[in-house]
Amino acid sequence: MPIIKAEELESWKGKEVGVSEWFEASQDRINKFADCTEDHQFIHVDEEKAKNTPFGGTIAHGLLTLSLMPAMSYGVTLGLEGAVMGINYGYDKVRFLNPVRAGSKVRARHVLVDAVEKQPGRWLMTYDVTVEIDGVETPALIARSLAMIVVG
Repeated sequence: MPIIKAEELESWKGKEVGVSEWFEASQDRINKFADCTEDHQFIHVDEEKAKNTPFGGTIAHGLLTLSLMPAMSYGVTLGLEGAVMGINYGYDKVRFLNPVRAGSKVRARHVLVDAVEKQPGRWLMTYDVTVEIDGVETPALIARSLAMIVVG
């Protein structure tokens, strides 16, 4: 992750700042997510029944893919010199465009949209994020990600 001075943020706007490593949407991960969220819809957890759907097998929950976004942003988004922490501030305009089949891998591309100092030492960073599926043209999801970076 590039560590930059706040004065440099303007020059990064509109640019891709990083691409994450690949994360596997294994059936085990999907099952554990189903247990955590109590969302055991067959399309996610019943491999035999899911074979008879248009997907031909189980798919990850859209919210599982979204929940991987913090891990997919760690180390690939901009860091500010003197930062003491980053806080997930939320997501805007989340769209699930393509299901992630069990066993597929996903990664995220981050483009800095904006960076605003909301209070002294508190920077709201806005990224457009595209979550890609390995070997598939249409992304799994797109979202606008918001992070508060605290400089101390």
